[in-house]
Amino acid sequence: MKKIIYALLTVLVFTSCEQQKIAFIDNGELINNYQAKIDIEEKFKLKDEAFKKNTDSLANAFQVEAKAFEMAAGKMAQKKAEEKYQELIQKQQGLQRQIQMQQQVMQNEFQTEIDSVLVKVKDFVADYGKKHGYTYILGKNEAGSVLYGSEANDITETVTEALNASYKK
Repeated sequence: MKKIIYALLTVLVFTSCEQQKIAFIDNGELINNYQAKIDIEEKFKLKDEAFKKNTDSLANAFQVEAKAFEMAAGKMAQKKAEEKYQELIQKQQGLQRQIQMQQQVMQNEFQTEIDSVLVKVKDFVADYGKKHGYTYILGKNEAGSVLYGSEANDITETVTEALNASYKK
């Protein structure tokens, strides 16, 4: 019985002496410096610029048509002017719906790609932790999940470099 107790105490002592390897990552810095996210933002910036140019040209064309109507309205019969005015209102509403739908599609595409990046980062950090023998890798963020951490335990830069190297492959 004493031997069993000594054996259990020995196992307990060795287990408690085992070092846990803990580090943390600044989530915002990691994501913002991840090249895949930067590339996605650049791609959507270009799409947004093209969208704005298209929207501006549609708006300009509509304004030209509205001004032409405004100038011709005085010479038209009242009923004909009202009909034309209603057509312009419907056209304007249709353009607004089209623009809103295009914006929504772009926002959904962007969010889908960003969500995919976040999943990749999370999976990469988990694999990185396993490969490098970490017991825990904590995430530092504005909400305060890590309020303080020694600089020696901050592996943000190392993981960012590894993540970007993995992305370039």
